[in-house]
Amino acid sequence: MGQLFGTDGVRGVANADLTAELALGLSVAAAHVLAEAGTFAGHRATAVVGRDPRASGEFLEAAVVAGLASAGVDVLRVGVLPTPAVAYLTGALGADLGVMLSASHNAMPDNGIKFFARGGHKLADELEDRIEAVYEEHRTGAPWDRPTGSGVGRVSDYDEGFDKYVAHLIGVLPNRIEGLKIVLDEAHGAAARVSPEAFARAGAEIITIGAEPDGLNINDGCGSTHLELLKQAVVEHGADFGIAHDGDADRCLAVDATGAEIDGDQILAVLALAMREAGQLRGNTVVGTVMSNLGFKLAMEGEGIDVVQTGVGDRYVLESMKEHGYALGGEQSGHVIILDHATTGDGTLTGLMLAARVAATGRSLAELAGVMRRLPQVLINVPDVDKSRVTTSGELAAAVLDAERELGTTGRVLLRPSGTEPLVRVMVEAADIEQARAVAGRLADAVKSALG
Repeated sequence: MGQLFGTDGVRGVANADLTAELALGLSVAAAHVLAEAGTFAGHRATAVVGRDPRASGEFLEAAVVAGLASAGVDVLRVGVLPTPAVAYLTGALGADLGVMLSASHNAMPDNGIKFFARGGHKLADELEDRIEAVYEEHRTGAPWDRPTGSGVGRVSDYDEGFDKYVAHLIGVLPNRIEGLKIVLDEAHGAAARVSPEAFARAGAEIITIGAEPDGLNINDGCGSTHLELLKQAVVEHGADFGIAHDGDADRCLAVDATGAEIDGDQILAVLALAMREAGQLRGNTVVGTVMSNLGFKLAMEGEGIDVVQTGVGDRYVLESMKEHGYALGGEQSGHVIILDHATTGDGTLTGLMLAARVAATGRSLAELAGVMRRLPQVLINVPDVDKSRVTTSGELAAAVLDAERELGTTGRVLLRPSGTEPLVRVMVEAADIEQARAVAGRLADAVKSALG
């Protein structure tokens, strides 16, 4: 078998790649591995299990619950809730393990399984590797050691999870958001109930779209990957701004009153200034990735805030934050991590904090986001090349050096080999879009010539 765990759990087409048998087997393996690691030592283990509204989540949830209970783990089923809610409840309820069934922003046929360790933190890579190895070992014949009688896990519904999570969100807000009219696009996903409830309790007048999940319509032409409907609704309703989540609500993107998009970099910039003002921006630093817009870095430098850049992926952002004790980090895609209040990206929390800043300052979202100017960014994928030679080709290094000289301090070049395909991604930022396109085109030609 190929590697099951990717950067965000196990994901694939439900009932094809991700089957009930796989979900059950991985859950049993996770219980055994965590028991071996001492996580369950001296007490009866408990797991929190949640899902997004995908139709396939119904049978996959049943498989996960069966696997855990058969391994002697008591299960609290919290139903349809966002990924960050499951992470929060895992910590708040003192559970030993959390499991979320979701494929995030992917299309409906996909689904995924993500495990959380005690405290609601992502499982360490070595534990994921061990779970995969143990699963494979037992899949090919070795019998499980199974409890019987009173040793089997008990399963119960934890209906209080919804209110507990919403109360947490309201409890960490620095101020109320009365007087704001906000459109929420819930992507027909896991936050369809949570997000409107939280914004309403915080005092906003809300209009919701994409908030009627039927198991089949998640992320379908709506949410953070399709902002057209939100832009239209904000302008039509004369709203102050709009917020968009993805299917499992760990992302947040925004739209200002004119319908202009506010991306994750701009949201980070707004929140960084708010947190510094409140004395909460530890190390006077915000964490981004190598794909963060250069305009974000320049804006933060202009405000005297340091920027640390990691590899692409919110897991790398989180690792850097935890290692150095930073409080804020995120990605252009809208994964924003506010580590004092969440162990993962939390789209509802991010949207609430953004609204709180608008309410507290009396300034429009467009004005607040104007702290940074998003530089034009051109991305070209160059296929069918030897991506392993990106860092060793002298010809390519010379082409990159020429491009960097031309762009100076107001532009940037990034060449990245794809993690999954035989291609190289060429990214160029410049103050002028035409210059960015011209430089990116020349670099793409250089990649073909040097690595083709």
